[in-house]
Amino acid sequence: MPVRRRRPTSADVAARAGVSRTTVSFVLNQRPDSQISPSTWRRVEEAARELGYYAHGPARQLAAGASLTLGLVLCQTPEQVATDALLAETLLGVTAAARAGGYRVLVEPLTPGEGSYAELLRSQRTDGLIVSGPRVDDAELAAIVDEGFPIVLQGHRADLPMPSVDVDNRAGARGAVEHLLGLGHRRIGCVTNASLAYTAAAERLGGYRDALEAAGLPFDETLVREGDFDPASGHRATADLLSSGRVTALFVASDIVAFGALRAIREAGLRVPDDVSVVGFDDIPLAEHFDPPLTTVRLPAHSLGVAAGQALVDRVEGRPVAPRTLLPTQLVVRDSSAAPRRLEGP
Repeated sequence: MPVRRRRPTSADVAARAGVSRTTVSFVLNQRPDSQISPSTWRRVEEAARELGYYAHGPARQLAAGASLTLGLVLCQTPEQVATDALLAETLLGVTAAARAGGYRVLVEPLTPGEGSYAELLRSQRTDGLIVSGPRVDDAELAAIVDEGFPIVLQGHRADLPMPSVDVDNRAGARGAVEHLLGLGHRRIGCVTNASLAYTAAAERLGGYRDALEAAGLPFDETLVREGDFDPASGHRATADLLSSGRVTALFVASDIVAFGALRAIREAGLRVPDDVSVVGFDDIPLAEHFDPPLTTVRLPAHSLGVAAGQALVDRVEGRPVAPRTLLPTQLVVRDSSAAPRRLEGP
């Protein structure tokens, strides 16, 4: 029977580094108030690495007086989260920033109106939260901000005093519609990415409206339909839009929703971009493999996650955080957009 190798202890680390066990505890539990010299700190870390010793998780949490866990709350149903093609990149960015600060990440999908995420803070399961996809009707968010918990919004709520990290949804949407206007389109429909209760959806619709008004075109509510994060909603919205009036172009404020829009256009006997041009938003990995490849607004998902994660680490540790961080987007032109076959009148 093989002999089980004895696991190294903090006493082993202390002996190899030539320090006390208390010093080992302070270093490996990352106690910034320990006043240990940088050379001693490095010596303890090297000894622990050579021996393969890792601090006990609960002990480290007790020493720090915190859970050492950050929460990422996704304000969507689990089904909607499952179709989010950019979530993996965003989560990689959040976890990279969290791990660099010595934290883990707990992910919590939460259907709006069902359940509570405030308990993650009140029960001390997390030290702070990133709330992604905020809604204007989320009263729980306002409550935990009032209680003083460390919160970073991945999105924007101008009415709440907390840091937010987001892309410039309004500018990105405006650029997408300006691209269609520059090609000569005048009857441009819009399918939102979600209900307008979501602030990002309202901002993207605002960018659509800005571009039209800057071009001297009236905003026509009959050319707007709401999506709901998934391809099926894009199919329904686009089929309804096509049946009620003639459009030569569509701005669909989500690539995933645009999947359904493209199918609805084909089912109507129309071709993209010959009959209807389509521009999406997000630049998910599959966008360039659509049929045709999708013109879209690129969202820097990984950078967004890193920025949000770093902002929350800074908040939890008492460092200053910018009130609002906006990352730029980029229009990526592919084959789904072209000039209308006959230029329209103003």
